Amino acid sequence: MPDLAALTEGLTRLLQDAERANLQVAGLEVMADGHAGLTFGLRIVRDGQPDRDCVLKIAPQGVPRRGSTDIYRQAPLLRALKPQGLPVPQVLWAAADEETLGAPFIVMERLPGRSFVIWEPHASFPTEPAAVAELWRQAVRALAQIHRVNWRTHLPDWESPVSLRDELQRWTGILRHAQEPAWLQAGTQLLERLGAQLPLEGPVGLVHGDFQPGNVLYHHGRLSGVIDWDLAAIGAQGIDVGWLMMMCDLNAWAEHWKPHAPLSREQVQALYAEAGGTALEGLDWFQAFAHYRMGAIACLNVKLHRNGRRPDLLWERFAPSISTLFARGLELLRAGSPA
Repeated sequence: MPDLAALTEGLTRLLQDAERANLQVAGLEVMADGHAGLTFGLRIVRDGQPDRDCVLKIAPQGVPRRGSTDIYRQAPLLRALKPQGLPVPQVLWAAADEETLGAPFIVMERLPGRSFVIWEPHASFPTEPAAVAELWRQAVRALAQIHRVNWRTHLPDWESPVSLRDELQRWTGILRHAQEPAWLQAGTQLLERLGAQLPLEGPVGLVHGDFQPGNVLYHHGRLSGVIDWDLAAIGAQGIDVGWLMMMCDLNAWAEHWKPHAPLSREQVQALYAEAGGTALEGLDWFQAFAHYRMGAIACLNVKLHRNGRRPDLLWERFAPSISTLFARGLELLRAGSPA
């Protein structure tokens, strides 16, 4: 964890130099929602008066800058998406160097609202099925809007497309962190089946990488932002659809870790199509891939929790779902395989 006093001091110097104004950074603290990233809320004070609320995302120190740890790459992405009418935060300041704050970073406006954590929603959210279903519907429509972005026009130099086989390979090594032999065995079996049944890529375009209500902001019941673009890429857009279908599939989760998800996976797919989404082929495979990714990520985070490197009790409570995720993924592949 970075030194918050040093971060505050460094940010204050940055803003004063950039704006040539009497600016101060106040209230820098870890964001309340979320369990994975170095993301902080802060307030900018101008001439002694509150000016605006912002979010700082900073890369972890001492790790290679690629994928989710390459924080700065989100700056050109968000700057390209904002003029297209997508509900993403405006990037205010960003730097790719290690000198300013000790690691690459971006500072964004803080959009109103809060995310809907599907397993444990904040008390401000209603939990009646009809109200929760509307939150999901808004998220599905936003995903279709993201997928309609013409990346060749608006993101031509951002990143090269990642093939589906390369994307699968990218996640292969994470499973080695599994703490229980049964997790390793089931995850390996699922990975092998995924490789053997690789589908056609389908539409290639902008992929969020972790699209679900926990990365969507809602303000007074209305969608106000899509956040956490750490895993964004240009690739097979079925990845996003399968991930969202996994999140709402009650069969994917252990008994005491069921999401608030009144929509079925079939309803999510239909809503996405109605909203203009085109990644509709091979979705059993894409959902099974989501199960492998989520299970492997959980294996890593459970290990980091248990060995004390990154304590977070959420992952201990999540752990029983690793087995159900892998089992449900295998079930989906069996259902989608040729007779």
